[in-house]
Order: sequence, then structure tokens, then C-alpha cells
Amino acid sequence: MSLGPVMMDLLGTQISDTERELMQHPAVGGVILFTRNFESLEQIISVIAEIHGLRTPHLLISIDHEGGRVQRFHEGFSKLPPASVFGEIYKQDPDKARENAELTGWLMAAELRAIGVDFSFAPVLDLAHGVSGVIGNRAFHSSPNVAATLAYAYMHGMSLAGMSAVGKHFPGHGGVAEDSHLALPVDHRDMATLMKADIIPFEKMIHNHLPAIMPAHVIYDQVDEKPAGYSEIWLQQILRDRLKFQGVIFSDDLSMEAAGIGGSYGERAQLALHAGCDMVLVCNHPEAVYEVVDALGDYSDPASQLRLTRMHGKGSMDRDQLLLDAKWKKANQLVKSLDDSPELELDV
Repeated sequence: MSLGPVMMDLLGTQISDTERELMQHPAVGGVILFTRNFESLEQIISVIAEIHGLRTPHLLISIDHEGGRVQRFHEGFSKLPPASVFGEIYKQDPDKARENAELTGWLMAAELRAIGVDFSFAPVLDLAHGVSGVIGNRAFHSSPNVAATLAYAYMHGMSLAGMSAVGKHFPGHGGVAEDSHLALPVDHRDMATLMKADIIPFEKMIHNHLPAIMPAHVIYDQVDEKPAGYSEIWLQQILRDRLKFQGVIFSDDLSMEAAGIGGSYGERAQLALHAGCDMVLVCNHPEAVYEVVDALGDYSDPASQLRLTRMHGKGSMDRDQLLLDAKWKKANQLVKSLDDSPELELDV
């Protein structure tokens, strides 16, 4: 069975009969995990193994595990710093910042791959304009070139651990104050301004073979009246044609407030896929997943399916073996040294 275009989530720490049935629907292609799904290492490993066993090729398993305020799993996992830490280091020592970003990207990916997670929605490529609270210290830097440099190092580390990176939130969420989880942000900057700043990290990462991108639920009204994730102009004319991106496009969560402009959940999914997304995320509303798979019917896009299969994780180290590995020990000590304060998790 090929991978369908819908990524769903789970309600709790075990898979229910209805969730198990839904995951075998041909329109479903992936599962995203949240903190509520984690009870213990043994439990989450069992859940992931069960998901893997449902289909061939196995459903993609993803997570938001950036570090800082956005890290879903904690017990048994290294506490990762926010991306801004590397930007601060860069001011004094660019080489050290790049090395630290790469090693941290490897650590994040290696620990997740060891339990069977295919990929994390990371790194953030938004710029730290000092405007967006929801982005904040999730961004590497305010300079597009520095952000791209550090993001590339982080992506390279992920790749060394067998994980594909997902750059977000195209073409840049850092220029609006509103949180798209709670409102529909509108960015009034024109295309020329965006190309000189926010789009640069995406463009540079694309040139360095970024595997996947997630667009923002933000309207850039000087370019299109639709949010980027629903926009053929942004996803096809600009991202695919102008920037020559050939990887996977994941929608952001269709249950976010900003996504509501697209209508019902079924209509939102159809809009996103028609605009150019390969896979749509439907989180925190189980009934919405049923609505979406019903609305999509026998939808099929062979090109998207081929792109999606490339997001499967590549190799992994046994977890017990990983914890004995010298590189893991070095990376774990590094992130401990970079952790200077506790942060509340951001529910994004």
C-alpha cells in the first residue's frame, strides 16, 4: 500500500481500535506524535513498533522535537537547547556555532531514530525579527545568511543520523506578531522584501538539498490573498518553479485557527493538496481525520507518494548502543552545557 496524503495523530498512550483501523485507510500516510502519547520509553517504542507493523511501507512517524520550548519527549531524551543559542555563539565564534549546531542536530535525530521515529519537523528557518512571540528563540538568528549557515549545519547533523530535515515555515513566519495557531496573521511586506530576507534561508537550504518544507498559515497579501499553505502562487510558482524545490511539502496543522479560512476540514485538505502540498496534517481533532479521508475519496498523486517515501528514516543505532557511543556522550554533554534555564513547552 502506498503512503496516503494525510498525517493523523493519536489521542493517548495506546492505539485504539478506531485509530488502528484509520491508520490502515489508504488516504493515511503518517502519524505525528505528541507529549500526550508518551508514558515511558518502553511504551512509546511499543506504540511505534505497532504502527510500523500495520503497513508496508510503514507509515511515516513524525514529531515536533526542535528543542527549547518545542520538545515533545523528555524522559530518556537529552534536553535540547533552542536554536537561538547557536546564533548567540555565532556572534563570538562562528566555527564553534556551526559545530555545535551540527552535533545537536545529530543528537536530536539519533535519539529519535533509535526508537523508530522517521523525522522531526525541524529546523525552523524563520528569522528572529523580534516581532513573533510564537517563533521567538526557535529561530537561529535575525541575519538570513547566519540562519541559513546554522540551519545547514543542523540539517547535516540530522542527515548523519539518518533523518531528513523539514524546514519551516515558508516563506517566513518571523515578520508577523500574531500566532497562526490562534489567529490568521497577515504579512504586508512585498515580494522583493521577502526575497532579500526571509526567503534567503529557504533558498540556500534548497540549494543544499533540503528534503522537505512546511509552509506558514500566513497571508502575504502583496503576493496572494490566500495563506501560503493554500497558495498555488507560493507553493507552485515560487517554491517549485522559481526556487526549484523538489522535496516534500507538508501542510502545517489544518486544525490551527489560521487554517480555518479554508472552510471545513475536508475543504482545507483539498485546498492544501491542490495548492501543492504532498501531505496534510490533521491534529487534535479525531473527527476531522475521518472528514478529511472521506472528502479525499480515492485521491492519488504518484509524484507525491514517491517524494513521501524518501522521508523514511535511514538506518539507526540500537538505543542501548547509542548511549554507549562516544559521539552521543560528547553531544549529551554539549547540550547540558548549553542549557541555562528551564522552559515551558510551547504547544505548537
